[in-house]
Amino acid sequence: MLLAHPAVLRELVARYESLCTASQELALAPDLKRRLDDVTYTLCVTTGTRHLDQALAAARARLAATTTVASATVATATAAVTAT
Repeated sequence: MLLAHPAVLRELVARYESLCTASQELALAPDLKRRLDDVTYTLCVTTGTRHLDQALAAARARLAATTTVASATVATATAAVTAT
């Protein structure tokens, strides 16, 4: 299965959270509902899931794993530079 780039996942999760916040502050206008439906669908497709809660969990897990790998890479590179 193809995996979405972490930047794409990060942007989708941020957009979803932003739209959720806006929908709580305003009446759910048809345009806002459409955009929320669109980002929900896109999150599901990019994570290979069928439900929003699964999509958000998968996206956040992938982002956490990516952050962990990036941190380990930086630590390894820093240790290598320090050792030389």
